[in-house]
Amino acid sequence: MQKGFNSDVMYNGATYHVQTEDWGRTNPFIVSLIFSGGAIVKNIRVPYTKVLPQGIYSEDTFIRLALETQHQSVLDLLVSGQLV
Repeated sequence: MQKGFNSDVMYNGATYHVQTEDWGRTNPFIVSLIFSGGAIVKNIRVPYTKVLPQGIYSEDTFIRLALETQHQSVLDLLVSGQLV
């Protein structure tokens, strides 16, 4: 299981906290949660099979890259107004 990423983003006068985490090989998902005022306003759960090449799930480097890529994508979508 990889350590995740946390970021705070301002959009349209509100502050959002974005948390992206790896749920590990026994629950193979990369999950991004968007919080506003302490409440989850969006949950994005992507299975390893969608973001990692077949059979590469044991490679920490690839999981870390997928985690970082998803976190940055969620931040980009959020600040462009496409997620909330």
